[in-house]
Amino acid sequence: MKHSRRFAHNLIGRGLCAALSYAAATTVHAAPDSAIVLPPLTQPASGEHHEGKVVWADLVTPDLAGAKRFYGALFGWTFRAVPGASNYALALLDDEPIAGMFQKALPAGQSKQPAWLTFIAVRDVDAAQQEAVQHGGKVLSNSHNYPHRGRQAVLADPDGAVFAVLAAEGGDPPDYLAAPGEWIWSSLLVADPKQETAFYKSLFGYDVYDLASEGGGSDDAQHYVLSSDNYARSGLNALPHDSMRRRPHWLNFVRVTSAADTAKKAVELGGRVLVAPRIDRHGGYLAVLADPSGAPFGVMEWSDTDTKQEPQ
Repeated sequence: MKHSRRFAHNLIGRGLCAALSYAAATTVHAAPDSAIVLPPLTQPASGEHHEGKVVWADLVTPDLAGAKRFYGALFGWTFRAVPGASNYALALLDDEPIAGMFQKALPAGQSKQPAWLTFIAVRDVDAAQQEAVQHGGKVLSNSHNYPHRGRQAVLADPDGAVFAVLAAEGGDPPDYLAAPGEWIWSSLLVADPKQETAFYKSLFGYDVYDLASEGGGSDDAQHYVLSSDNYARSGLNALPHDSMRRRPHWLNFVRVTSAADTAKKAVELGGRVLVAPRIDRHGGYLAVLADPSGAPFGVMEWSDTDTKQEPQ
């Protein structure tokens, strides 16, 4: 994911457990054809490796044109065609790639929905794929190469949450604080948090922090932060137990200047509010939205001086 030049030392994610309690259907996933020419994550090559860092996101949607209109108006993203495929487009912010959008028809008669696919950095995709299977995960799309981009695979964790791993050819993006309109945080909701922390730790070498140690109540016991290189990479939370419709899933957040204004604009553009703007445990505002096709995503405020240290 693209980052601004403002350095974010020891950035930690927000407490999102309560805010992410919404029903999610099984997400549809797909990988673009390997003939597609994707840009490198970093230009020039960074040579950096941050295993466990969320570095990219792809939207799988049945309406590519509609997604362009929605996200372009909401975040100021522009779009560029990709050689080799009419059903895949790059989203850009300030002329820098920030995400991909892949058009795929939804299976008829199945409870699947469009979704953003989260890409996590690894050094060796094939080794990560094997490690995931050994620890109860599944391979949904086998590893393959994209010229200039690198090697990637789509996996599911033991609870069924879908994500991708990517070994970027030119290295991973440096750790900078995201600017408004860029991805700033990712969170995961699962049925068995302790099992999943073990899975992701084995796969990415994360340090795992239980935020109940910060003095919260019993509901905090199922909220964790996954960290690497002294940076909080993502949150891991327990799914609520009050609905069988809620399924494990990753959720990515875009930094905005006002979560309330962004939520209002999303509705005006044909989207929906899944979780109304609210204050999280660290005092910032966030919201969970859905685009017109139903793909969920989050928005989060973050001040330039808000740099939470990794839990100790």
